[in-house]
Amino acid sequence: MTARLLVIVRQLERFPLSIIQLAMRIGVGSVFFNAGLLKYNSWEFTVQLFRDEYKVPVLDPVVAAQMAMIQELTIPVLLFVGFATRIATVPLLGMIAVIQTFVYPNAWTEHLVWGSILVFLLTRGPGTFSVDHLIARRFRFVDTAHSHWASAHP
Repeated sequence: MTARLLVIVRQLERFPLSIIQLAMRIGVGSVFFNAGLLKYNSWEFTVQLFRDEYKVPVLDPVVAAQMAMIQELTIPVLLFVGFATRIATVPLLGMIAVIQTFVYPNAWTEHLVWGSILVFLLTRGPGTFSVDHLIARRFRFVDTAHSHWASAHP
């Protein structure tokens, strides 16, 4: 029984991490993108929510609503394609911190899931199914070619 369980665990460990990273990017990106679409499609209601319910300190409700909508409609696109992924996680983590602290402190389980995914992407990157990976591969090739050329031509 133990040997069979070990075989199953080994097979599960072979599942490509990049597929999980892609699913994470799409999953958490979709949450924010859908929220942005809702804000865009119901702008008056959105401003009213920011004024009456969200009450984000310091910022005017209209400005806060605009900032949230713009971030939610642009940053997820970066996550979807895996471009500037690590950088893209930072404003979303900031949004989660603001929402958790000032708006919905009881929704910490959802925020913990979203935040965990974003921290994973921040620390581990987007995976091979991403524009970031293609760019890194290109620059690694260029860097390798340059170092080979430089060592051959002192």
